[in-house]
Amino acid sequence: MNDWPDRRDDGYGRGSAQARPEGAQRMPHVQRQPQQPQRPPRPPQQPQPGRPGVPPQQHGGYDGGYDSGYNTGQVYGTPAVGSPGGPGGPGGPGVPPQRPSGPSGPSGPGHAPDWGRRIKIGSIVLVSALLVTTVGTYFWADSKVRREVDLSKVIERPKEGDCTTYLIVGSDSREGMSDEEKKKLHTGSAEGKRTDSMMILAKCSSGNTMISLPRDSDVEIPSFVGSESGKKFPAQGRRVKLNAAYAEDGPELLVRTVEHNTGLRIDHYAEIGFAGFANIVDALGGVELDIEKGFKDEKSGADFQAGKQTLNGEQSLAFVRTRYAFAESDLQRTKNQQKFLSALASQAATPSTIVNPFALYPMLGAGLDTLIVDKDMGLWDMGQMFFAMKGINGGDGVSMNMPISGQRGGNLVWDKAKVQQLVKEIQNDEKVTVRGQ
Repeated sequence: MNDWPDRRDDGYGRGSAQARPEGAQRMPHVQRQPQQPQRPPRPPQQPQPGRPGVPPQQHGGYDGGYDSGYNTGQVYGTPAVGSPGGPGGPGGPGVPPQRPSGPSGPSGPGHAPDWGRRIKIGSIVLVSALLVTTVGTYFWADSKVRREVDLSKVIERPKEGDCTTYLIVGSDSREGMSDEEKKKLHTGSAEGKRTDSMMILAKCSSGNTMISLPRDSDVEIPSFVGSESGKKFPAQGRRVKLNAAYAEDGPELLVRTVEHNTGLRIDHYAEIGFAGFANIVDALGGVELDIEKGFKDEKSGADFQAGKQTLNGEQSLAFVRTRYAFAESDLQRTKNQQKFLSALASQAATPSTIVNPFALYPMLGAGLDTLIVDKDMGLWDMGQMFFAMKGINGGDGVSMNMPISGQRGGNLVWDKAKVQQLVKEIQNDEKVTVRGQ
């Protein structure tokens, strides 16, 4: 017995015995609200003052709007969790807004280049390249220096002093010069080499001193050991011109003779020939010099007017070699040599030359072939020598000829008392008070 009330089956319900699909059912008409344009997520609202426990009222957008019943727990006007602008999503509370990628992002055309960073990187690269080039030039030049003078062969040496001393020699070596160059530089074609100029440079903390040694100086040849034979030659009391010592047994005997006749120990030896001297001047672009009085000399090729002028290599060599144009031939010549070397050093020992490989390389390359130094002398010592000469040219020190007391057979005799005082002041690194001619 069926307890359910008898109902008529109209064939449209689920209880219909006929296999007909359920038809669409009419739903109450719901008026859709006009769709509003989507707005970007609004930034988190700051709490507004109000009654305790009552949240601030929101306005605008979908706040308080229609709820279809199909939302995910999100209140319209408040971004969902994980969505842009929502809690935990990009731009949500406590999370800084993300810059969009793409055409308007960091890699897009609208992104302004970081010129500060680019300039910094470019500067580092440039400085590194210059440093590597300078260091490379230094080691290249150091390997090319001719360390041919062995001061350990010099015997009976004076005590070491507080200053660093250099014996600087200009030789008349024509090594490597063509016949055309010899003619151009008025060097002649004599074989071998002799000292054309000699000077002592004392680098001291109390002031630098440059002392020219006239090649006609009257000196005694002491006992010495032959630089080639190794044989010891006893002293014979021979008195000769100073340049004869070099001609007899080279740099080692010259150093031995200078030390014996002055009592001053020589720490380093540097020698340059005619060609190297002229090439260095040309590599520097010439040397500016103020010539007090014009002079002319056919033998050296000198022809100068008084006044400031820039001398090229050929003119510079003529200037330092001229002797017959002066009454006091050798003394005036040594003064000119000091003046020129100081001016040369002033132009060579500058930051624009020393740290610039494009200026340093040509200068070193121009003179290395004829530059001869002692075995213990490096580029650093050469730099110190140049800076000391530069200091003298700038007034930090004195330059002089060796004090002369008279002549003997046409040779210049040194003032023994003044020489001893001069040597003592240099050895003790005291301010030099002695003056020469």
